[in-house]
Amino acid sequence: MRFRSDSNEDTLDINLIPLIDVLLVMLIFLAVTTTFTRQGVLKVLLPQAQAQAASPAVIEITVSQDGRFAVGQQLIPGADMAALTAALTLAQKGLEDPVVVIHADAMAAHQFVMHAMQAARDAGLGRVQFAAQISP
Repeated sequence: MRFRSDSNEDTLDINLIPLIDVLLVMLIFLAVTTTFTRQGVLKVLLPQAQAQAASPAVIEITVSQDGRFAVGQQLIPGADMAALTAALTLAQKGLEDPVVVIHADAMAAHQFVMHAMQAARDAGLGRVQFAAQISP
C-alpha cells in the first residue's frame, strides 16, 4: 500500500531575507530623517545680564570693477599689490586682531579679489570676510 503520491508539488516557503533588507532600509531612512526636538519640561526664566558686545576692529578694502583698490577712505594709486599691502599694514597699527572686510564690485574680476586677499595675508591679517548686499 502506498500512501504517498509521487507528484512534484513545490512547497511554498517564505523567504525572509528580502523582507529583512527592506525593513533595514526603512529603519535607516527613518533614523536619518528624524528630527530631534527638545521639549521643555520646566519653564525656566533665565537671568539677564548687561554687557557690551565686543565689536572687532574692521579694515575695509573696496575693489572696483576696473581693479582699483581703496583701504577705508584712502584710494590706493594704481593696482599695485605692494602699495595695497603697505596701506593695510599702516591701517592695522594700533588695532588688536582686526578683521578685513572686502567690498568687491559684482563685475570685478576674480583676480582683483585674489590680489586683495594676498595683500591682506602679506600684511599679516588672517581674518578676511566678504561683504554682500542682500536683495529684497
